[in-house]
Amino acid sequence: MTDTSTLPDLTAYDAVLFDLDGVLTPTAEVHMRAWKEMFDELFAVWKIEPAYTDRDYFEYVDGKKRYDGVASLLRSRDVEVPWGDPSDDPSEDTVCGVGNRKNAVFSRILRAEGIAPYPGSVALLDVLETAGIPIAVVSSSKNAVEVLEAAGLRERFPVVMDGMVAERDHLASKPAPDVFAEAARMLGVDPARSVAVEDALSGVRSAVAAGYTVVVGVDRGVGAEDLAAAGATVVVDDLAAFVD
Repeated sequence: MTDTSTLPDLTAYDAVLFDLDGVLTPTAEVHMRAWKEMFDELFAVWKIEPAYTDRDYFEYVDGKKRYDGVASLLRSRDVEVPWGDPSDDPSEDTVCGVGNRKNAVFSRILRAEGIAPYPGSVALLDVLETAGIPIAVVSSSKNAVEVLEAAGLRERFPVVMDGMVAERDHLASKPAPDVFAEAARMLGVDPARSVAVEDALSGVRSAVAAGYTVVVGVDRGVGAEDLAAAGATVVVDDLAAFVD
């Protein structure tokens, strides 16, 4: 873990672009629960082995667009099913149907329990706002706007590059550079003069590939060494480290 005394001053850059789940809000935990609940049931019905684990989430699902995550995870078990269509009913045994099944679980948990942003992340947003630094959200989730609204953060972000935009514009999922590159374009900034903040290995790789000068890895469980190996230039366990 990096000594906080050596952390870069994020207000010295042209913009800071944040992943959402696990960086601004603890929705990564809700996503993990939803994926596990859905895959545990699916694996039991389809008799898939070995059993789904948290490591599978970090390796195959975390940070990716929902359907890409489904396909990646099933492929790891040598399971191939038709891709289907985003309009597929959650009961359908297609990649899209399975993805929609997971989303139904996620939405149920979010509605029942709500979500609150990480205090350290809000504190950093306050610092950046005071300094006049442009910010954006770069999320693979199609639920990003719903989550931002539930957390009371939507009005802070003029640019939200999410799974809905990625699908509409046919942008490749993280770890490809597409979404971080497009978010910088939407915000009107140069990645080479900007900061990306990520907690997922695929997200870190995406930001690095898009040419961001500083890539902050937030270790919410994936591991500081793995984040650094993926290309994070600095790793912290909470964004409060940039405020304290």
